[in-house]
Order: sequence, then structure tokens, then C-alpha cells
Amino acid sequence: MSENTTRRALLATVLGAGTVGLAASDVGSLLEKFAPLSGDTWDGVDRDVSGEATNPYGSATIKRDDVGIPHVEAEDERAAYFAVGYVQGFDRLFQLDIQRRQMRGQLSEIAGEATVESDEFHVKMDFVGAAEATWDSLAETSHAPLVRAFADGVNAAIENEELPIEFQILGHEPAPWTPVDTILLEKQIAWTLTGNFDALRRERLTDALGAEIVTDLYPTTYDHDVPVLRPGDDALGDVGGVDGNTARPSEPASRRLRTGSAAQPNADQTSGTGPSGGDSSTSEPGQSDGTGSTSETNFSTSDEPASGSDELVDWLAQFESPPGVGSNSWVVSGEYTDSGTPIVANDPHLSLMTPPIWYEQHVVTSETNVRGVTFPGVPFVIIGANEDGAWGFTNVGADVLDCYRYELDEDGSRYRYQGEWREFDTEEHEIAVADGEDRTVTVRKTVHGPFLEREGEHVGVAWTGLTATRTSQSIYEIGRSEGFDDVLDSLEKFDEPTQNFVYADADGRTCYYTTGQLPRRTIDGDPVRGDRVFDGSAGEAEWAGYEPYGEATWEGFVPFDEKPHAIDPDRLATANQRVADDPTHYVGTAYAAPYRGGRIYDRLDELTADGTTTLDDHAAVQTDRVDPRAAQLVPELVAAVDRVAQEGDRRIVEASDLLADWDHEMVPDSEAALVFARWMDNLVETVCEPRFEDAGLDDSDYPSDWAVATLPADSPLFESMSRTATLIGALEATLSELDGAEWETYGDYNTTAAIEHPFGGQAAFLNYDEHPIGGSRATINNYRVDSAVGSSTRLLAHPGGEARTILPGGNSGDYSSDHYDDQFEEWIAGEYRPLTLEPVGETKVTFEGDSR
Repeated sequence: MSENTTRRALLATVLGAGTVGLAASDVGSLLEKFAPLSGDTWDGVDRDVSGEATNPYGSATIKRDDVGIPHVEAEDERAAYFAVGYVQGFDRLFQLDIQRRQMRGQLSEIAGEATVESDEFHVKMDFVGAAEATWDSLAETSHAPLVRAFADGVNAAIENEELPIEFQILGHEPAPWTPVDTILLEKQIAWTLTGNFDALRRERLTDALGAEIVTDLYPTTYDHDVPVLRPGDDALGDVGGVDGNTARPSEPASRRLRTGSAAQPNADQTSGTGPSGGDSSTSEPGQSDGTGSTSETNFSTSDEPASGSDELVDWLAQFESPPGVGSNSWVVSGEYTDSGTPIVANDPHLSLMTPPIWYEQHVVTSETNVRGVTFPGVPFVIIGANEDGAWGFTNVGADVLDCYRYELDEDGSRYRYQGEWREFDTEEHEIAVADGEDRTVTVRKTVHGPFLEREGEHVGVAWTGLTATRTSQSIYEIGRSEGFDDVLDSLEKFDEPTQNFVYADADGRTCYYTTGQLPRRTIDGDPVRGDRVFDGSAGEAEWAGYEPYGEATWEGFVPFDEKPHAIDPDRLATANQRVADDPTHYVGTAYAAPYRGGRIYDRLDELTADGTTTLDDHAAVQTDRVDPRAAQLVPELVAAVDRVAQEGDRRIVEASDLLADWDHEMVPDSEAALVFARWMDNLVETVCEPRFEDAGLDDSDYPSDWAVATLPADSPLFESMSRTATLIGALEATLSELDGAEWETYGDYNTTAAIEHPFGGQAAFLNYDEHPIGGSRATINNYRVDSAVGSSTRLLAHPGGEARTILPGGNSGDYSSDHYDDQFEEWIAGEYRPLTLEPVGETKVTFEGDSR
């Protein structure tokens, strides 16, 4: 029996029971809340693309390979992207629609009261207004007709194909897709990667815990020696944007196996555009890594913070960048590879879900041949390869959102700005609520952007994504690029989000660049960091050239050539750690701890020291499950147990011996990995919980593992219990916890159960099967069981040659499809499949039509 036949049988059992019989089933509450079952529900169960639509832009074909990847071929690019829209609309329509609804503040129209607060936030931020401004600025560019053709393709799929089962269950139909919706989803991923309110949270933490403890737990600089641009690393090539070295070279550095010439400086140094790519916010609340400034004395830090509002911060925290997500990427020159051409590696760590956050596609036209992954709803490949190059993204952790407070008049109807009272830009917005009363929301804006309020507290928000950006155009151009020069020119249009970009081409060129707009802030002419709340009434630290919901000039932002970068590096790795020790301009503080970055550099240094490397070698690095936290902390724990363990502490000694003999690899069948993982969590809780509970904080405010691991023994947090006693106390708590748990090995605890469909809680059959999995939040092969974050795709590529990839699930979002989860087990096992630039598979759709 085939797998999709089994799925249909399950659906027959569940759906065939009827509404009464479902009352006790997993889907009962969902179906009772939404549409009653009917014969129409079956239409979404056994779907197959018909392709009956006519392509108004010309002929095109869609082939499907053995894992359901669409290979689109057409002479005309518009015809090709119509077909891309059609196939994305067929495969991922529910995903497109639900994400669009979230950004438009329209979830409550189908979900009811539960999502009203989410809709209120998204309406008040007016992401739609920012998307409209972006589309207006892009509407006459060369790639705009392709975005329109893509939207036409999505709509043709809506009109001609059976809707997915989720729509049948919900009992609603999707609205037509528009180019603004595509831009809106680009804004969504940018917000996911850079939208955070750390300055507000740091205020609250300082208020609750005191400045000394906050300095210990949430340092603005992590003490390590593995930034992306390692000082003195002779493998970095020509480095710019650091220590005043900002010039883009007009000739390539004298490097072995280099061909071609470097790009000439571009006169337009203030442009850039960034969609999504890479990963997302990299830090736990309040967590940081690196100063992002030339020195602590050159950039002013926060004054004593004002009291933060718990209600406001808690409300905003629901909608900001997910904590702790991150990514890996690296590039190694052909000098160190068996093929003589470079290797690019990328595995962005984003929220894992059913279906995956990425969609893989291959587009071949007379203009280009590009393959890789994109976000459903976005026409163009974001991470991938063409015939000339390969590229990837990770999140920088840059500070691109500022918060402002204002003096308000007595009734709060006006705000003071530069000595004058100003009216808010105000609009009433209606939120439709299914099975409830509709809500009227007052949207207010200042000169800086949206004005957000809760329980008498307020904050104004400036975010780079709220203005017109050119990321969509940049991504399109990168996919069409024919080498290094083209890519550098395209990157200047990458405005948001801020990303670490790695690239290599078939000519042997390599590069790293920090993309996205980086604000420059001053107060009274002096540069300041952005990790504080500013006085909006005084116009503190404003961004010159920034125009919320308009078209920015960006003159107050870091010029392209002055962003941190490296041209022709022999080896370079990014894992969301700080970009550089001394960048010319302030970048940010929301960097990841150096666990992954340090481990990757260690592995790459070892590999390249031994000679040439292969894709297999780099696959072993990408799937590495050794946890650097264990190397950092286990010896100290073992030594502590050896010093203080008493005769009756047999279990403590046995656990210590188990960890002492362990290789630090987080694999499913390891008992030691289970003990360590739970001990690490208990250590953080043992250190923090007493102070946090007294201060009214909870585990959502806990600091990073690195901050806890490196706390000095004389920290105030060890006043009531010494560091040694804390280490052992956390081990005792772990053993007590394991006594009451059903976990025997790490894989019993660390499973894929957290990877859910949006309806997974009510309709469990839509989730992927549960499997044990390795990796941790600190390993290169990243998996976080508490938050369902991990490697959302993997890419290994020789530019112009062999490449490999994998998705954490399947390319189809259709439950009845053979390709719903056909890559899931291979992804868990750390396996790959080929990524070729030859269209392969069976032709599923042939569009005929007259070119227009």
C-alpha cells in the first residue's frame, strides 16, 4: 500500500466518522468550531494538479522529480514565473494564505477571539502599508512583470484546482493573490529575523534585577575570539568595514586559484535590498554577543533606563523575532577542495513546521537557470545556485529597530516633537472576528513609525522594513547573476533584512558581505549605539533619510562599501556570532553565543590543514552533533563532584563518571547526552529562578547558556549557593527529574514532536510522525526541542558543479501527496539528495498560450 493511500485511509476514518463521531477525536474541536463536514471536504483529499489554465504569457512546462520538486521551463520569464506561481499555489496555498492573513491582521476572521491580539499588533504596525510602499517603488523595475505574472499564476491555481483540505475544513476560500501579498511575505520573514524589542526588555530586566546582575547575565560583549572576521586571519582575503579598511578592491587580491577581476566601486553606495534569507533573530531575550562598535568609548551607551512596562513588553514579546533561532554558513576556496572550485555551505535555522518554511523550485528560461529554496509566496530563489555561482544567508543580528518615548498632552491625543505639539497620523481599522464581535482598532503613527500602547505605556517604533525596500529586486538579480561582479552590484539593493551573505563562483571567486541597511545614530553629533530607548520628543538618534511607509533615501545609513565584508576569503564561517571585533560602524549586539561559530571554525581549520576537502567532509561538518557546551562545563562539573561528593552520593558520582567518559556528541541513543541536556537546563534554572521569581520574571527572560556558563564565581547570583554547589545542585535536580520521566536516552526526550502543522493541535494527523533526533541548541547540526527550531534546509555546493540539499519534511503541503514528508527521515539522519541544474522528472503540466 502506498503512503498516500494510507493517508487517504486515515482521512476516510477521521472524516468519514461524521461530525458526531468526531467529538472525541483529535479533529473534533477544530471541525466543531469551523465548517461542518460535507462531501466537499473530500475534494481536498485526493488532489492532483490539472494545469488546465492557459498561460497568458506563453508556453511553459512543469516537470516533477522523484521528490516532487517542480522544474519549470519556458522561453519567456513571465511565462515561467506564471508557472511558478501556479505550482506554488497548488502545493502551498494554505501556507500562503495563513501567513498573508497574519501579516494583514486577518486571522481572527477565520480563527475567532484567539488571534485578536495578533491581528491588533499587525494592524498597528501596518506591515501592509510598508508592503504597498515597497511595491509602488518597484512597480516599474525590470522584475516587476515577473511578480505580477507569479500572482496571476497563484490566482489561476485558486480558480482551476481543488482547494487543499485545510480550506475545506475551515469552510472558506482564499482571496486573490496580489503582488503586494508577495512583498508582504518578504516583510514577514524580515520581521522574523530582525524585529525585536530588546531595548524595552533590558529596561525591565534592569528594573527588576539591578544593573550589576543584568551586566553579568546579559553582557553587551561575549568574551571569545571567533567572530566571523577573525582578527589576523590570513585566510580572510581583503577585509573591509573593519578598522577603517573600507575600500572595495578594484583588482582581486593575489590569491591562489583566483581568476577574473573584482568589481569596480559603485557610485551608489547607499542602496541595498533584502528579502528573507538565512535565519532569524539569534538571541535569547536580552542576550547579546559583541559590541558591534569600534570601541566601548567611541559609542555612547544607555543612560540609566526608565522603568519599562511589563504589560507593554509582554504584549510585544508575543510578536517579535522568535528567541534563539540562528543559522550556519561558510565558504572554502578551491585551494582546499578536491575539485579545485570553492564550496558553499548553508543551513538556516528557522522554525520547523509542517510543511517546511522553505519551498524548493527550479526555473529554466532563456535568461537563467536557477535552483534552490524560497519562501512560499515569493517567486525567486533565495538560497541556491545557478550555472555560475552558489550563495547562502545567515542572520547578522544587527540593530535595525529603535524605540522612542514621547511627551504626550493631557488627554494623550498629541505628542511633542522638537518643541511642537503634533497630531498623530490616525486611522480606524476594523478587525473581523469569527463567532464574536468585530473590533475597531485605532492605528496611530508618529514621524518615526507606528505608535504602540498598552496599559498606559507607549513606544514609537522605527524599523528599516517599514519603508520601501528593494530586496525582491536584489534576490531576482542574484539568481540571474553571471559571477562575482554581478552579485556585488545586486547586493547593494539588499535593504532588509540584515544578513551575512556568502558566495562563490565557478571562476574561483569567493566573498562575504553584511547586507541590509545599518542605521547610523547620533545625539548632539556624537555616535551612539541603538540598544536603548530614545527620547522621541527630542528627536534623539533619528535615521537621516528614513521615511516610514514611504521611499527612503538612506543617506543616514552605513554605505555599502563600509559594511563588514571579505573579498576572496580562503575560508570564512558565520553562525550568527558577532561580525567583527572592531567594525567601522556600530552593527548591533543581538549576536549568538560562539558555540556553533567556534566549532565550525575548528572543524574547517582541521580539514584545510590536512589538505583538500570534499563535499562529504563538509556534510560531516554540517551534521556535526558535538556540543561545545559540554567541553566548556563537564570537566568543571566532574571536578566539583570529585571534590565534594560524599560516600552516600553514589548516583551523583555515577552520573559524573558517565559524563566524564562521554564524547560530547548529542546522539539519540546516548544516556549521557540526555543527562547533560537536562542538567544544562536545570543549571540555568538553578542560577536564575530564585532571583527571577522574586522579581516577577519567568523562564522567558532567562539568559543564554554562555552567560550562565561564564558567570564568575563571585557573581551576586552565587551569594546564597556557591558556583560549585550550584553545578552539583543542578545535577541532583536532573537525576530527580529523570526518576520521574520515561526517558532513558536522549532520543526519548529529544524528538520531532514539536514540529507541527498550524492545525496540529486539533488535527494531529496533519503533523509529521514523531521520531528521535540528535543535535541541540548549541550544536552545528542544530535542533531545539523546546522551540522546534533547527536546520530548515541544507545546501552544499560546488559552484557550477555538484550540489546537495535536503528539506525537513517534503516540498508539498498537500497531506495526500507522496511528497508531504518524503524527505523527513533522510533529513533527521543527516542525509542529502542531489541538487542538479538539469530539469528532470515527468512532465506534469504543459501550459499553452499566446505571449502578450
